[in-house]
Amino acid sequence: MQLFYNPDINENTTQFSFEKEESRHIVKVLRKQVGDTLHITNGKGWLFSAQISIPNINKCTAEIVSKTLQPKKNYNLHLAVAPTKMNDRYEWFLEKATEIGIDSITPIICDHSERKIIKPERFERIIQSAAKQSLSCYLPELKEAVPFKTFIKQDFSGHLFIAHCEETDKKSLKNELQSKQDITILIGPEGDFSVKEIDLALQNKFIPVTLGETRLRTETAAIVACHSVAFINEM
Repeated sequence: MQLFYNPDINENTTQFSFEKEESRHIVKVLRKQVGDTLHITNGKGWLFSAQISIPNINKCTAEIVSKTLQPKKNYNLHLAVAPTKMNDRYEWFLEKATEIGIDSITPIICDHSERKIIKPERFERIIQSAAKQSLSCYLPELKEAVPFKTFIKQDFSGHLFIAHCEETDKKSLKNELQSKQDITILIGPEGDFSVKEIDLALQNKFIPVTLGETRLRTETAAIVACHSVAFINEM
């Protein structure tokens, strides 16, 4: 099955048209014709089946014939990850985390961050592409980039963890995780969190954790954390 994404469709939609780029892909590349079926999601859990009524390369139109609301996971995973110095590494993290299963992502700007500006439009495209590739009907939410000190002042729910490299007493994330729980995990930049940031996280009830015996890159640590949560919830 090939999945298309259209955020404007809802459960009351009966007919809609694709944008020019996707219309051309459907008609010219996939060679879809009148009556062919397409599968579309709006990223909010709905899976729609639609039949092409007008296979125009500039404005392909389809009629909704069925819809189902896909079950949502019984946990929520939020990763707050500092942007990496090399932008393509962060993009790799976004792609793989979406494929594995994540609910929301916040880029956090830390004391040691070398990259302080991101391009959310490009990040959104990568997330959408990965969601379609992995046939996910729930699109992860990319939240606005914020300074660490702003992020940490929020009201959090569920289990809270911060993964850092300081030689202090830390627990193993895999031993702390519990299934069916909402989880927020903080991952720092290449230079790690500052001591002040770690102290601030601890004051806000974040538990310091280690992700293993080796020192990991930012994007690798984020994927390890994401997979660990997904794995514990499959058991």
